[in-house]
Amino acid sequence: GGDPTATLIALCSMRDFNLSEETCQLAIKDTGCLEVLINLLDTEEIKCQTGSLKILKEISQNILIRHAIADLGGLEIMVKILDSPDTDLKCLAAETIANVARFKRARKTVRKHGGIKRLVELLESISVGSSSQAKDTETVRCAALALWSCSKSTKNKKAIRKAGGIPLLARWLKCSHANILIPIVGTLQECASEPSYRHAIRTESMIENLVKNLSSEHEELQMHCASAIFKCAEDEEIRDLVRKHEGLQPLSALLDKSENKQLLAAVTGAIWKCAISRENVLKFQEYKTVETLVTLLTDQPEEVLINVIGALGECCQEEENRGTIRRSGGIAPMVTLLTATNPALLVNVNKAVGGCAMEPENMAIIDSLDGVRLLWSLLKNPNPDVQASAAWALCPCVENAKNSGEMVRSFVGGLELIVNLLKSKDKEVLTSVCAAIANIAKDQENLAVMTDHGVVPLLSKLANTNNNKLRRHLAEAIAHCCMWGSNRVAFGEAKAVAPLARYLKSKDPLVHRATAQALYQLSEDPNNCVIMHENGVVKLLLAMVGSTDDTLQEAAAGCIANIRRLALATEKAKYG
Repeated sequence: GGDPTATLIALCSMRDFNLSEETCQLAIKDTGCLEVLINLLDTEEIKCQTGSLKILKEISQNILIRHAIADLGGLEIMVKILDSPDTDLKCLAAETIANVARFKRARKTVRKHGGIKRLVELLESISVGSSSQAKDTETVRCAALALWSCSKSTKNKKAIRKAGGIPLLARWLKCSHANILIPIVGTLQECASEPSYRHAIRTESMIENLVKNLSSEHEELQMHCASAIFKCAEDEEIRDLVRKHEGLQPLSALLDKSENKQLLAAVTGAIWKCAISRENVLKFQEYKTVETLVTLLTDQPEEVLINVIGALGECCQEEENRGTIRRSGGIAPMVTLLTATNPALLVNVNKAVGGCAMEPENMAIIDSLDGVRLLWSLLKNPNPDVQASAAWALCPCVENAKNSGEMVRSFVGGLELIVNLLKSKDKEVLTSVCAAIANIAKDQENLAVMTDHGVVPLLSKLANTNNNKLRRHLAEAIAHCCMWGSNRVAFGEAKAVAPLARYLKSKDPLVHRATAQALYQLSEDPNNCVIMHENGVVKLLLAMVGSTDDTLQEAAAGCIANIRRLALATEKAKYG
């Protein structure tokens, strides 16, 4: 029980040192001074507590000191101080918690000792209108900073929600102080990884304020707003709200701030996710966003590239943008990115190259740059998402290349590689590979080679699936693979016919169309007709003869005709 006055003088003279220097910080830790500072927090002397926290707030910027404060039980005491009637003291405690809670164990301690609830109460204790008073602004700023640090853990995100934090974050999002908005939006964008927060961001009309602050003069605030939109815009309603509140234009404008890489990553991420909606892509066309994105395809960090190419992949689903990308010189840097190693980047590059390849002029450039060979070699990538996206991209390439059959044959071992992917365990890989095989099989020579590699039994093995997307592309592949040798008979022997008959009961019209085409091809073999008849195909196909889809109509009618022809021939043989 020393003399409080002497302690205060000592604390004040400590603050004469430059506490932001690492040497001073570590000296405090190594001389046993840290224990003394933490013990002072546990006194009833407000001045001593304040003096100690002022030092702890400064030195807790140091990672070693953060861990030491937590080891010495400092966090528990600081959480208790959040109940103090003294506003300055509460602010200091909250801001120090914000510094210390930058690692997992510290965040857990704050939660376990009721810190989250107290921090949320601090946000609630002050109304947005009164924040003109410096003391109130400071309280909210410090509480928000602490919540922001804590919100990096999933359990704390839930704790903030349970403590009633979401409506308070929404309420403070309306204020105009950047120093409050930064930690508030920082917390929101951390929490936006949780569905319940994304729901609240939509329903508590937060998008409007996030969009408004995209035009702030504070780059850090702009970055967190863009990042929150990036995380939320997976949700279609949020994409629409961003457009409604006119957020697409400021996002496009922010692409010019390309020196700030963190800001650029958040903005390109938001643009990528917003571009999933066609109406947004049309707006981006107006703002010439595609042209600007193309300039960002080179000399950028990976996290920016992933988003830029992701955005271009969405934009090139619109025909006009495929030409824009070509005219802006975007095809070559895209093809170069096919040699990257990051799976998330490759998935997006594959989609973008595939999207551009839907246009023959682009396809010629992709082929001349050896892009198709690069895509083909990505089928060997160990990551199934990369394999699938490469196989999807190969479909338009095979469809739109000049002399496509020859091009495919020029890849040594290429056909064997793609046929063997039918042994994959991944649904999306199987689906995309079936789609690619359906395209490749249009060339007789390539179909002959795939047949030698066992494409028929491998496709037949997949027939018992319930997945409609796989059913559709599998049926297409089977239809095209019937066109060689005795493949029709082989499909029948491999028991592919009866499961296909069941596809006609699916609810998906695209499955009906592909299945009718496959059955029509298979029905050229009498044994298959018998199996179809036994499986009630005629009745199901009769309903489809009246379809408005010509392809479906013709295939259904052709198949029924083949089954009838066989039935008549059988009758004739039987009864003469």
